Amino acid sequence: MNPTTSTITILSLGLGTTLTFIGSHWLLIWMGLEINTLAIIPMMIHQHHPRAVEATTKYFITQASASALLLFASVTNAWTTGQWNLTELLNPTSATLTTIALALKIGLAPLHFWLPEVLQGLDLITGLILSTWQKLAPFAILLQLYPLLNPNLLTLLGILSTIIGGWGGLNQTQLRKILAYSSIANLGWMIIILHYNPNLTQLNLILYIIMTLTTFLLFNTFNSTKINSIASSSSKSPLLSIMALMTLLSLGGLPPLSGFMPKWLILQELTKQNLIIPATIMAITALLSLFFYLRLSYTTTLTMNPNPLNMSSSWRTKTINPNLLLTMMASLSILLLPLTPAIITTIM
Repeated sequence: MNPTTSTITILSLGLGTTLTFIGSHWLLIWMGLEINTLAIIPMMIHQHHPRAVEATTKYFITQASASALLLFASVTNAWTTGQWNLTELLNPTSATLTTIALALKIGLAPLHFWLPEVLQGLDLITGLILSTWQKLAPFAILLQLYPLLNPNLLTLLGILSTIIGGWGGLNQTQLRKILAYSSIANLGWMIIILHYNPNLTQLNLILYIIMTLTTFLLFNTFNSTKINSIASSSSKSPLLSIMALMTLLSLGGLPPLSGFMPKWLILQELTKQNLIIPATIMAITALLSLFFYLRLSYTTTLTMNPNPLNMSSSWRTKTINPNLLLTMMASLSILLLPLTPAIITTIM
């Protein structure tokens, strides 16, 4: 991509998210979301490939529909209450429509169908931006509106997302689709606890971004987009393949890694709220996600001998060494669980 175009696109992404973060008027927030949507489209379509064009078209139609629904909800609320302020969402119909619009924007089940298809058509770096940065603005709105939203609807969306996110990833061989279903499952954990403890939603979102960033960077370093193409990673870089193993298991929520912390705290909070059945369903569906992460970890580290080859091969790439960003993100993805008491003290 042209450096000028790339700079304008990245600045526009930052501007759109910032407008949504600082805005308290519905039209300003809507404008921020629209800038966010339009800014990422050149990054998605720059490959000039039919799959990229298809993914960009699906993304644009979905996001435009969600933005139109959000604008309709805000206009309806202004019509009935006379208020354009974000925190004055007093009309129950408008609150429900806003929840559905934001669920469609971030890809919560059952409004998730666009996310795996779109992510599959993108390269890994653009997919990383779509999976992390593009979730910030909708969550900024949700975190401000959480007392006004219907807890039953949020619980339903959360349970459906964890079930479909776990089930959908089981039979996938494409890494980007696996990461898309992983994203849906993680979003379910964030949304189910939003009404009861928004601080846990923030904690889960931060850890999700760190772990997803590490995973995408690792796959980009390996230049892998399919399960069978990461099997040779252990011979190229044993250290990176171990980092990939630990990060994937952390993303699945396996103790004693960082990813276990938000799941543990969310299940504890749901139990305190007497939501025993939702907590049980969430714990069981976490095993579905963990299964395909275990399969991915097995393929990454255990299917080939990590010893170096005894002969020179012209096709074999040079040994890959981790950079500083990747090392820092991987460390955070793996080693944060002992800091849980300090984190709880800070956020509660």
